[in-house]
Amino acid sequence: MKHLHSGKVRDLYELPGGELLMVARDTISAFDYVLDTPIPDKGRILTQLSLWWFERLADLLPNHVLSTDLPPGAPAEWAGRSVVARRLDMVKVECVARGHLTGSGLADYRATGSVCGVPLPAGLVDGSRLPEPIFTPTTKADVGEHDAPMTFAEVAAAVGGDVAARLRDTTLAVYRRGAELARERGIIVADTKIELGWAPDGALVLADEVLTPDSSRFWPADAWEPGRAQPSFDKQFVRDWLLSPESGWDRASGAAPPPLPEAIVERTRAKYVEAYERLTGRPFG
Repeated sequence: MKHLHSGKVRDLYELPGGELLMVARDTISAFDYVLDTPIPDKGRILTQLSLWWFERLADLLPNHVLSTDLPPGAPAEWAGRSVVARRLDMVKVECVARGHLTGSGLADYRATGSVCGVPLPAGLVDGSRLPEPIFTPTTKADVGEHDAPMTFAEVAAAVGGDVAARLRDTTLAVYRRGAELARERGIIVADTKIELGWAPDGALVLADEVLTPDSSRFWPADAWEPGRAQPSFDKQFVRDWLLSPESGWDRASGAAPPPLPEAIVERTRAKYVEAYERLTGRPFG
């Protein structure tokens, strides 16, 4: 197999038949840095949770998975953290949907009263549920660079109006389905990011990962309280620690974040496992 690319958390290989092999590592990223400290089993959790979601989204759109079997010659430790996928022409836009206001969307709202050009009602606070989910796309930056918000008009200028509408409608459909199923299991999906690509036959295909703790904000529904930062089952926990006095890291310094303490690693892994088990109803092992 031929190594093609390494992203923040995945390695991509080309197989002899032209298919792709995606392998999820245990690395975790925050603030556009790939941290030095891995989270044990994280790659397996993301892969298995994505496969569970792909099954539940299959009636909305196809996905990129061809097989979950390890190809000949692949290391045994890649089992459970890799998928054989079809090659796609990836959409050059980060497709994001938000049902609640927080993070960069909250900062945008406080500055402009809107998010990615979508006007929102006055008086919303951190954690507020939006009147309806909104499409809030961003640019797709290289590793180490920061994604920039885009308006729908900017997406339309980049890819065409019809394609932009299709990206918006697909992203919101995936978000609504995910949020509905997660809510039944006691989890609020505050926002999520999906990856889309075009198959040779023109089909729009769901790729990479979907509705995981890396690509989404997951909040326990019974602890939701607008007006403050929410408890979470995602890597927001790591972001919060890095910004705390305990880490000693100054985000504005330009220096890379410090290694994560063992206690933070263990609690982060526990949050990922709990998200997987709550959503799927299956024990992780």
